[in-house]
Amino acid sequence: MNGGDGPSFPPLLAGLEVEGGTDPFAKACAEAALGCDAGTIVYNIGAGRLAAAIVFAPEVALEDAMAMLPACGVGFQNALGALAPPEVAVHLTWEGCILVNGAFCGGLRVAASTAEPDAVPDWLAVGLEVPLIPDDPDAPGAAPERTSLYEEGCVEVEPARLLESWSRHTLVWINRWSEEGARPLHAEWRGLAHGMGEEIALDRPDGPLHGTFVGIDERFGMLLRQGKETRLLPLSGLLRG
Repeated sequence: MNGGDGPSFPPLLAGLEVEGGTDPFAKACAEAALGCDAGTIVYNIGAGRLAAAIVFAPEVALEDAMAMLPACGVGFQNALGALAPPEVAVHLTWEGCILVNGAFCGGLRVAASTAEPDAVPDWLAVGLEVPLIPDDPDAPGAAPERTSLYEEGCVEVEPARLLESWSRHTLVWINRWSEEGARPLHAEWRGLAHGMGEEIALDRPDGPLHGTFVGIDERFGMLLRQGKETRLLPLSGLLRG
C-alpha cells in the first residue's frame, strides 16, 4: 500500500530502506553504533505499517539532546496535518505515543549511546511506527482505544509521502531548536500535549506511577504532582535499552 515512488529526503538527510520484518529502529541503532552518518533515516514501508528511525549526532548533553523526541513528534503532527483531511486531529503523549482523533495510533521511541544525562552521546536515534490498517482488518473498531491511519480517513495519504513530510517538518523543528533554543518547540509541543492537567498513569521500569501531569520543564521533563509534592521525571528516563 505504499503507492508511488519511494521517498525523497531533504538535504542533510539520507534514506536507508529495509524490508520484511526488519525493525528500522533497531537497525538505526546498530548503524549508529557502527558510525553511520548523522541524518540517516532507516525506513520500512510495509502493507500495514510505516516504520522509520532518524539517527542524530548530538553536540549537547543527553538531557538537552532528548529534545529530538518532541521535535520528531511535532514533526509528525505537522506532516500528517499537511496531508490528511482537516478533521483529523493529532496529539502527543509525553512518553511518545501518537493519538489520532483521540485513539492511540503508534508512537515514537528513543535510544542513545549513553544514559548519563550530562554526557554528550555519540549518537541518538528516534524511531517512528504508525499502523496504516487495523491489526485485524476483518474486525475494525474491535479495540476502540486504538486506531490506524486508514480507519481515521487517511486512505489517500501515501506512506512514502508521509515519511518525506515527517523528515522535512522534523528538520525544520530541529533547526529552530538549534537556532532559537527550546522555547518555540516547547510552546508547539504543549499545544499538542495529551493529558496535561489531568490524572495519568505511567508505566515505569520500577512500577506504575500515578499523579497529575502539571507540565514540563525547560528540558521537556514531566512535572508530576503526587499529593503535595511535585516530581520531575527527566525525558532521558524514556530511553530504550
